[in-house]
Amino acid sequence: MCAWELLSANMWLHHHRSVAMMVPDYALIGEIMLYSSGYLKARDLARKLVATYRLCSEQLSSQSHYDYGMRAVISVLRAAAANKQKDPATDEEVLMLRCIKDVNAPKFLAPDIPLFEGILSDLFPGIDLPATDYAQLNSALEAAAAAAELVTTPTFIEKAQQLYEMILVRHGLMIVGYSYSAKTSIYKTLATALGDLEAKGLMNEHKVHVRAINPKSITMGQLYGQFDPVSHEWKDGVLAKTFREAAVDTRPDRQWLLFDGPVDAVWIENMNTVLDDNKKLCLNSGRSLGPNPSRQ
Repeated sequence: MCAWELLSANMWLHHHRSVAMMVPDYALIGEIMLYSSGYLKARDLARKLVATYRLCSEQLSSQSHYDYGMRAVISVLRAAAANKQKDPATDEEVLMLRCIKDVNAPKFLAPDIPLFEGILSDLFPGIDLPATDYAQLNSALEAAAAAAELVTTPTFIEKAQQLYEMILVRHGLMIVGYSYSAKTSIYKTLATALGDLEAKGLMNEHKVHVRAINPKSITMGQLYGQFDPVSHEWKDGVLAKTFREAAVDTRPDRQWLLFDGPVDAVWIENMNTVLDDNKKLCLNSGRSLGPNPSRQ
């Protein structure tokens, strides 16, 4: 063996360590989290949750916004923990079925809904899921829509309910739809309705403060912040200032930071750390902004 071959082998052994990668065991993670939340049927329910996502990935249509990974599993598990704490006497299979439907149904297209319900009926046979009592919320939505001179439809109310269910289990979400499909009207009506519920002392809700930004109307530097090319001083962008205002607000009110505009890979990439479990906005200056701990 020549000197070069010996040197190459030595460099490979010392500088090119082998890396092993594995797919996380969703069923085991789910089982542990469900047990820690007080579920007695944690193993069976975790397996059914994993089977649900596996069958959905195989049978439902392929869409860019469909997610069957760890983030989706964790969302269901968090909702299951919250429901168990809220209704400890309810059958655990009913709680899990409700969580799976509430978290996933809003993102599926209409042709995929019957397939999704068929999967759930096979995995949870004989489970009759009682309808969630949204009488107070529906009444508030109707009143808020009437005040805005809007005429509600069953679909409008249903989508507002789904948006409400999403904000209970996720701190970041996306409203997707065609133009003039009532996306703006739905979130504004829901925000007004939650404020009315707080005024009446119902559903333990709080009013909403909406801060809307059009991310495509300004540059990336103006949005997130940038260094001055001459003085090299950092200047916060519109998002950084708005995020900081919401973070330091100590009121129990809901803080909605809304990007009202088309989704772009450039600006959404910097929101990864906000949308994952870190919940922090990381700036190029090295600073990071997190939410108020009381609302995490």
